[in-house]
Parts: sequence; structure tokens; C-alpha cells
Amino acid sequence: MPNKPLINRDTRLCMSLAARPGNFGTRFHNRLYETLGLDFVYKAFSTQDLEGAVRGIRALDIRGCAISMPFKEAVIRMLDGLAPSAAAIDSVNTIVNEDGVLTGHNTDYAAVARLIADIDPATRFVLRGSGGMAKAVAAALRDAGFRDGTVVARNADVGQALAALYGFGWRADVDQDAGAGLLLNVTPIGMTGSDADALAFPEAMIAASDVVVDVVQYPPETPLLRAARAAGKRVITGAEVATLQALDQFVLYTGVTPDAEQVAEAAAFARANG
Repeated sequence: MPNKPLINRDTRLCMSLAARPGNFGTRFHNRLYETLGLDFVYKAFSTQDLEGAVRGIRALDIRGCAISMPFKEAVIRMLDGLAPSAAAIDSVNTIVNEDGVLTGHNTDYAAVARLIADIDPATRFVLRGSGGMAKAVAAALRDAGFRDGTVVARNADVGQALAALYGFGWRADVDQDAGAGLLLNVTPIGMTGSDADALAFPEAMIAASDVVVDVVQYPPETPLLRAARAAGKRVITGAEVATLQALDQFVLYTGVTPDAEQVAEAAAFARANG
């Protein structure tokens, strides 16, 4: 393993901004810096002053910044431009600093697009959720050619707006829709608290589907994923989405592309130590 330089005056800083910072990105990026001997360091932050934090990125020549909720849309007006991945959905999860010019990207969108690329776009889908990640997923579905789908969201205003933006249907509740081959959970259902043991979709819908996607990262095996595996369905996990989007960020920041084994090791390290 190459020797990572000690932190010094030339070390490049990358960071993240979130209302509730997690450890996955920090562990993942720093593990790859160590593995590849790169003179970078990554640190997670929270803030009550988004505009001040973005000024700091520019003023301190911070190389890159991951952006999480609730900042993904609010940050746009503070940037100098948007890459196509962010412009497609008016949502930013990554800032890259090139000599003081801040460009917004969306690696969530790019990761989902790659993971669904081999699914027949004629497949009918049901997407549960209406937040920033749901927007990235809906845009990736539309841009991959999916046309027959429904957004499920209890908030009628937000859900209908998201569905209309991408040309899909909307309804407030999940029902026994046996015609959907692709199910996508983009809510916290199955993560923690009172919903930790809940299924995002009824068992009948899971049984009738072909592919089940759950973007929840922790726990790595949600009730939905366990039920889908037990029913013999193909699954796409939140861990896969998180790893791909973090890898794209890493490449944007460093210009270095790790090999598959290095990525898998860093992701396993990040999950085990997160």
C-alpha cells in the first residue's frame, strides 16, 4: 500500500455539508486516499450558515464538497455553474472547486442511472418518496426512457409536483399494484425508529415485481430487501448507490480512478467502521 503523505501545507481538503453528517463518506474517501497514497484529507461538517460555508469553500480553496439534505437545492444560487447531472434535476450533491470556480454536480443521479441501465425501460414502476433523492431517481428513470410509472407520496402538493415534472402518475398511498415490475423505495421506511421493521411495499407487490430498489443505506439489509431476496427478486441496494455516488465524487475531486477491488475494500471499511 502506498504511503500517504503526512498532512502538510499542500494537503488538499475535501468535505461534506449535511444537517446530520454520517461517517460513510469520510471513511470511504480517507480510506482511498490512504490506499492510493494521495495527499488529501476529508472531513464532514454541519452548518447553520450555508452561504458562509460555501464562501469558505471558495476562500480556503477547498477542493470538493459533498452536499446532503437539506442543502441540495438551496446551494445552487451560490455556485458558478451546474454540470449536466445537476442541471437535469436542479439539485446538487457535489461541489467541485476549480481555482475558485464552483460547479455543482449530482452523483446520486449518475449512480442511479448506472444501476438501472440494464432494466427494460418498458417496465412499469412504482417509486415511493418525494424528497431530493426521489427527484434524482425520477430523473434517472425518465432519462433512461421509462414512461409508465407512479410516484407515491403522502404530501399531495410535493408528490404531484414531482410526478408532473417528469411525466409520471401520482397517488398518495401504496396499494396492491401487481402490475409494477420495478419497485423503488426512496423513503426512510425500514431505516430506524418506528419504521425500522416496516415494509415500504406490500408483500403482494414484491411478489409480482422483478426488481426491487431500496436507497436506504443503513441498515444494509432493510426489511424490503430481505423480503425481495426471499422472493427471489433482483435487488439494488442503498449501499450500492452510496458507493457509486461516493466513487464518482472521489474521481471528480482527485482525478484518480481506483480499481474495483480498491473501491470494494474502501466501501466495506466505511460500512464496518461507520
